Amino acid sequence: MVTDLRLPSAVHPLPPLVGAGVIVPTGDGRVLIGRRTTAGEPPTWSLPGGKVDHPGESFEAAAARELAEETGIVLPAEEMRVLAVLLDHELGRTRVTAAVLAPPSLAEALVTEPHACAGWERVALDALPEPMFYPSAQVLAAWLPDYRAPGGTWRYPAPPQGS
Repeated sequence: MVTDLRLPSAVHPLPPLVGAGVIVPTGDGRVLIGRRTTAGEPPTWSLPGGKVDHPGESFEAAAARELAEETGIVLPAEEMRVLAVLLDHELGRTRVTAAVLAPPSLAEALVTEPHACAGWERVALDALPEPMFYPSAQVLAAWLPDYRAPGGTWRYPAPPQGS
């Protein structure tokens, strides 16, 4: 007799969300932050970023693509650097986010997705606004040693590139 060991569909977990949060420093102690206004969510502040969309797309390529899509700022994927990979279950499902550091840029950030972002600002690192979108807070904590992000995330630092 063969027993079906598969779980009923009602208890199958949702597929994980895989994405990248992009840190765009200015080189003068500020970072690019957006006013997130996604319908159905409370307003928060957020770094640019989003899902890895394509099979074979790297975290760096996803970061460069999302940055261009959300802000109009075009920076080469080759100049992006993964600082850490973050794992959380804040949404009740698995989420994997790469903390990606872009090269410094003062390029104008455009609101290209007005349904999701009310505007972009360059904010001093010692005056980051609250509330911060959960994944963005985790990405900032991977970059800034003194930044306090909510708990509940596992952080896996990436080795320096070239090693």
